[in-house]
Amino acid sequence: MFTYTGSLLSMMSFAAGTFAAGASTSPQYMTFQPSVGVPNNVLPLIIYPQAVPDEVEDIAHYFEALFARHQWPPRWRYPVFPYTHYHPNTHELLGVGAGWAQILFGGETGRAVTVYAGDAVLIPAGVGHQQLAASEDFFAVGAYPGNMEPDTKRDDPADVALSLTKIARVPLPACDPITGKEGAVTEIWHPLAQHQATSHAD
Repeated sequence: MFTYTGSLLSMMSFAAGTFAAGASTSPQYMTFQPSVGVPNNVLPLIIYPQAVPDEVEDIAHYFEALFARHQWPPRWRYPVFPYTHYHPNTHELLGVGAGWAQILFGGETGRAVTVYAGDAVLIPAGVGHQQLAASEDFFAVGAYPGNMEPDTKRDDPADVALSLTKIARVPLPACDPITGKEGAVTEIWHPLAQHQATSHAD
């Protein structure tokens, strides 16, 4: 079981640069400070490299079935928007169905990540994302918990204050969306959320 320490966020924070998923099959984490027009979130973005078994031929269908089974109904198959945007009212789950893409997470001061077919990414509410480059065949399966309808915002500083209020109200998933039970969400997000709630109560 994960135990929160005060240095957790600093350990998971990355300076601006590029990063490639797939070096390990263990979940990988990134946190982002607020950027211009992008609130981001104290909860880290979670990358699940190679989340699909090697023998699976239809990766997109596998992700759709997996997400639906874990109460994250799949909503679309599409590339990622080529401009910075975020969703203040819901977390977002992506499963790369084909190809590869370089995606900038966290706004202009964030981190560019290269993801490949079979990788999954859990994007906390408020975290900016933008497709920078991709293979011709790239697309992702997108899903949201509990049939949430995502509210999409651009990187407009005028929206940040209201977005922060909405982000604070987004429910924490009870289980990890990839495992359907304990996993990165319960080991990292849950302790962080509890710590935040305790800090705000003091």
